[in-house]
Amino acid sequence: MKKLIILTILFLSIQNTYAQNEIAAITETLMDYIEGSTQGQPERLKTAFHPDLNLYSVGRNDSLQIWSGKDYILDTKEGKPTGEFGKIISIDYENKAAVAKVEISHPESPRAYIDYFMLLKITGKWTIIHKMYIAETSNKKK
Repeated sequence: MKKLIILTILFLSIQNTYAQNEIAAITETLMDYIEGSTQGQPERLKTAFHPDLNLYSVGRNDSLQIWSGKDYILDTKEGKPTGEFGKIISIDYENKAAVAKVEISHPESPRAYIDYFMLLKITGKWTIIHKMYIAETSNKKK
């Protein structure tokens, strides 16, 4: 019985460590996105984004807007911070797939942007493969 308890504790400990390591690796990728976009670091964006990534949003007249990740990176000026800051709201993952929610805001704006990401663990590295974003309503209760 003692061996079973010890093995169970060991298994749960290993499983917990694995989960913490995966969350840390996903967080690192998300921070490459946050810091890259808000601090004017396009190379960090390249590290975070899959080369085929697109960004999706709802535009005027409820139309789908698509922005290529390559153009987004080109629009990020090296060494030119935006004054925005970001925070990770949530991360959920299973095996080699994850979803995450990030808030990007500016201290002078009543609105924030909410980013929804899909990530895959490709060749051992978490990579953002898809981004959707929307402007948060200014009257939303937090």
